[in-house]
Amino acid sequence: MKIFTDFHIHTALSPCGDADMTPNNIVNMALIKGLNAIAITDHNSAENALACMEVGKQNGLLVIPGMELQTKEEVHVICLFPDIESALEFQEYVYSKLPPLKNKESLFGEQLVIDINDEIVCHNDRLLLSSADLTLRDAFNKVNELNGAFIPAHIDRDAYGIINALGFIPEDLPISTLEYRNKAGLQRLLDSGIVAKCYNFIQSSDAHYLQDISEGENEMEVNELNPISVINKLK
Repeated sequence: MKIFTDFHIHTALSPCGDADMTPNNIVNMALIKGLNAIAITDHNSAENALACMEVGKQNGLLVIPGMELQTKEEVHVICLFPDIESALEFQEYVYSKLPPLKNKESLFGEQLVIDINDEIVCHNDRLLLSSADLTLRDAFNKVNELNGAFIPAHIDRDAYGIINALGFIPEDLPISTLEYRNKAGLQRLLDSGIVAKCYNFIQSSDAHYLQDISEGENEMEVNELNPISVINKLK
């Protein structure tokens, strides 16, 4: 079956995310834009994933729990999981590898944990905008152990992309899928030969504001509309 997707969406838990990025607002905007499946991928955390999943289930939208991890190499990676238990296990692993620093809301922004009614539960006081003490290989191995998908994010961006940080895609990591922001950026990397054409490529929004969530134009063929089917396709 053909589905329309956006697998890189931030909530108000990400300090750079707008306060309007609540579970109900995100789900409703995704539906308005014609999407069938989205992923919640806050910076180094999955604390708002469950609320978004529950709101999605109530409204007929598949919401996959995930995270945008920042590795030791300062590379952003989209990590998607088949269930909330796996996502939260990965979260605890990442939390144990973050520097013991507190967020400064006046400098970085609020980090809001929100429930299914869009009410603020608490402020996450960890500094989420930092690199975990995890190499790409460390992170890949843990995500793979949890049956998740490991997708280097926005490879065509200058900041926090794997190409910008390393200059190449590590051949010793069995990565199947890469994410890009725009077609011109991806084509530039393909034409240069820096990125091989053998990968699967997905386009996502990296939305921090409701209006930035993708329109229903990024297609994927899956056997069933569930997290496992999607992750198997991405792996």
